[in-house]
Amino acid sequence: MLTAEAVHLSTIADSYGAPLAEYYFFPDHALLYIRWHGQLTAAEVIRGVLEGTRLIEDHRFERVLNDKRDTGGDWSEALPWLEYEWLPKAIAAGLRAVAYILSPNPEAQIVSQEFVAAVRGQLDISLFTSEEDARDWLENK
Repeated sequence: MLTAEAVHLSTIADSYGAPLAEYYFFPDHALLYIRWHGQLTAAEVIRGVLEGTRLIEDHRFERVLNDKRDTGGDWSEALPWLEYEWLPKAIAAGLRAVAYILSPNPEAQIVSQEFVAAVRGQLDISLFTSEEDARDWLENK
């Protein structure tokens, strides 16, 4: 379980000014925690992932806790970009593992499961419904 204090790095807003994603860094664990919000589109997911990628330049992290419990929406159009553009760069920058907390929204779960299936051979990644289970899994990565 993560015991260190998180450092809030950034929050980005959607087109209506509501929070889209919040980024927290756990320096003692080389972990970036991303908490997503709202009905996600492909463009918003790409914008949020680009913000996380920007943060790796200043804060070296090897693991990501990707929390989509507060989301819905179909962002499947972002899948090719995530797999072929973002993932190779993230791995080259040192990303080793991603714990992925699923949205309770069935439509959003399908897209998340497709993403995990597409990248599983290239990255240590696993799906969770509980934050505690996700954090415990990351502690061993």
